[in-house]
Amino acid sequence: MKLNQMTAHGIAALVFLLAIAAHAKALPTFKLEMKDAQLTPVRIEVPAGQRIKIEITNAGKNAAEFESIPLRKEKVVAPSVTTFVVIKALAPGKYPFFDDFHPNTAQGVIVAK
Repeated sequence: MKLNQMTAHGIAALVFLLAIAAHAKALPTFKLEMKDAQLTPVRIEVPAGQRIKIEITNAGKNAAEFESIPLRKEKVVAPSVTTFVVIKALAPGKYPFFDDFHPNTAQGVIVAK
């Protein structure tokens, strides 16, 4: 491969990586902590009409499961693990979620405005 071809490939790869990084940074991120059947915060306000990322940390001693029936999302989170879910652009409204391992005590809501 000639030097000009290698340079062109390198530039193309760099542009691709920068585009991915710019896209990832543009996603608004909201934090949720799950710990021993409790959620913090229990209310997350997000912009309507925009994809969002919920970063979930399980600070408890047992597994937890983020679940939202209206959002069609569920994710099991092991103790001491941080993970995330990406949620499609939401219409204005309220979208409940809960810890499926503790559905009676660990309940929250995402409010899209």
